[in-house]
Amino acid sequence: MIIKLAVFILLLIILGSLGSGLFFLINDRGQNRRMVKALTLRIGLSVALFVLLMLSYAVGLITPHGL
Repeated sequence: MIIKLAVFILLLIILGSLGSGLFFLINDRGQNRRMVKALTLRIGLSVALFVLLMLSYAVGLITPHGL
């Protein structure tokens, strides 16, 4: 249950970072590097989420299920 919560929270933070990148893209018009920082944070969080999922599967905290 804690892994599902962590994945959900990371996904919300990733979406927030993506939204802030879009906001900075529209408002800054290339003057600041805030968009690059927001999208770099999103990439880092996405990699962290992927690693969390792979480690959780390897340890056995999450298991695949059939449809």
